[in-house]
Amino acid sequence: MKDGNPEPLVLREDQDRVARLTLNSASNYNALSTAMIDALSDALDEVAADPSIRVLVLAARGKAFCAGHDLREIQGARDDADDGRAAYERLFSHCSAMMQKLPALPQPVIAEVQGIATAAGCQLVASCDMAVAAEGVRFGVNGVNIGLFCSTPMVALTRAIPPRAAFELLVTGDFIDAARARELGLVNRVAAPEALTDETMALARQIAGKLPAAVRMGKRAFHTQARMGLAEAYGATGAVICENLLRPDTAEGIQAFLEKRSPDWD
Repeated sequence: MKDGNPEPLVLREDQDRVARLTLNSASNYNALSTAMIDALSDALDEVAADPSIRVLVLAARGKAFCAGHDLREIQGARDDADDGRAAYERLFSHCSAMMQKLPALPQPVIAEVQGIATAAGCQLVASCDMAVAAEGVRFGVNGVNIGLFCSTPMVALTRAIPPRAAFELLVTGDFIDAARARELGLVNRVAAPEALTDETMALARQIAGKLPAAVRMGKRAFHTQARMGLAEAYGATGAVICENLLRPDTAEGIQAFLEKRSPDWD
């Protein structure tokens, strides 16, 4: 029990080789308190180490997906002798490390966004590999409205959507809806609220049905090549695709395609 919540801050449910992690602190809009960051970070480590899991869905309970950092916790640190500097440095370092676990996770990660995602909550969505959002959901990096530019959320956001669009959101504090988020590339799919989980799980199960080794290799290569120049990226991915081709299960997959049958992978 943390943050006054009698239940765990992050719930886990596994089904069909898909793990669902659900933020479970609806009373404070699933804010990224120190306790929530700890709980989510630990849960991500457990999923990463679980070879039975092929896809991760990150969901939330309540009206908000995640409202960003816990502002009451942040304000409380101002009473420290250093006005909160050490606490703030620890908080953002820890949160940044947790966010980086999402693209580094072996399994693809899908955000299932049922409610508003603001500031570091929007960062959480942008840090996932994909996102499915309910119609009418709003997104924003709106810290500037209270005098706090969303500098750390900016890192994930500028890697998920066009830089000029990201800067406009950061500097105006404006919100966008799910439809606009999809246009910008922050969201992959938009679903009716009552169909959100079904839509997300259908996507997760589709990915879970692929060869796990190929998907894990592909995700790692995807994020690695994105940080490279063109020639370096081709060199790196050429090595990956050769390694992929040399796998016996890939040979089986190709042969099954040529013989017009399902591959024998399981």
